[in-house]
Amino acid sequence: MQQFKVSPEPENLELTREIEGIDESGNEISLPVVEEKPLTIYLNSQEIVTVMTIRDRPEQLAIGYLINQGMLSVKDSITGVDYDSDVETVVVRTSESTNHELLLRRKTLTSGCAQGTMFGDLMEKFDKIILDNNSVVKTSWIYTLSKKINQRPSLYLKAGAIHGCVLCEQDIPIIYMEDVGRHNAIDKIAGYMFCESIQPEGKLFYTTGRLTSEMVIKAVQMQIPIVISRSGFSAWGVELARRAGLTLIGRAKGSKFIALSGAERIIFDVDARTVARKNRESRN
Repeated sequence: MQQFKVSPEPENLELTREIEGIDESGNEISLPVVEEKPLTIYLNSQEIVTVMTIRDRPEQLAIGYLINQGMLSVKDSITGVDYDSDVETVVVRTSESTNHELLLRRKTLTSGCAQGTMFGDLMEKFDKIILDNNSVVKTSWIYTLSKKINQRPSLYLKAGAIHGCVLCEQDIPIIYMEDVGRHNAIDKIAGYMFCESIQPEGKLFYTTGRLTSEMVIKAVQMQIPIVISRSGFSAWGVELARRAGLTLIGRAKGSKFIALSGAERIIFDVDARTVARKNRESRN
C-alpha cells in the first residue's frame, strides 16, 4: 500500500493568500491565510446545500457529501460531475432522477465549522450498520501515524485554521484531505473512495478535529470501525460510538491517548513510557 497516495498541497497558491498585519511587537508581517469559498452542491437539477470549503477537490467533496447524507449510495451510477468555479457550483448527475424534497424538509443543522445537514432517516440506517469486529489497532500504529501525519507538509502547518482527515491502513497513511471543516475533509475521502472503488475493510481514520456526533455518524456510514484524533470528544459522539461499536480514540498526542469506546480492539504492543522516553530523547 502506497504511503500518502493523496496528501495536502500547501504549495498550491490558490489555497492561501498573503495578508498584511502586525505582530505583538508592532512589526509589520505578511501571513499566509487559508482561502475559504462557498460551493453549492447540486444533485441533478436540485440544489442541495452550500458549504464553505477551500475547494481543492470540489468533485470528490460533492460526491462524498451526498453519500454521507444518504442521498447517494455506492450502488448508484454517477454519469457526470460538473464543476464551474465561476458560478461556484458542482453538479453531480446520476443515471436516474432523484427527489429529496421530503428529506430536505426534515433536515436539521449540525454542529460544525461550516454548514452541514443531517437527515432524520440517517439514524435509522446508522443502527443497521454492523462494523467489523475483527479489526484491531495496535498502539504502535497510533504513535507511528501521529508522527507521520503531523510531520507531513500541510496547510495546517503553513497557515493553520484547517482540519485534516486521513484514511489509513495499519500504520500507513493513505489518503490525507484538509478543509476548513473537518466534516468536509471526511466527505472528500468518502468521495475519493467511491471514485477509486476503495473498500473500508482494514481501514481506520485519523483526524485532527473533534470527535463529535457528526464525525462518528459519517465514520459508521463509511463502515470505518476505528477513529483516532489528537483532539477531544463530545458526549453525544461517545454515546453514538458506543451504540455502534465504534472504537473512538482521542487526545492522541505524544505518548498519550484516551479511548472512550471500543477499547477491545486496541492491542497494547508497546509501552507508553518507552515511547515517552524516546520522544524526550529525540527533542534533546
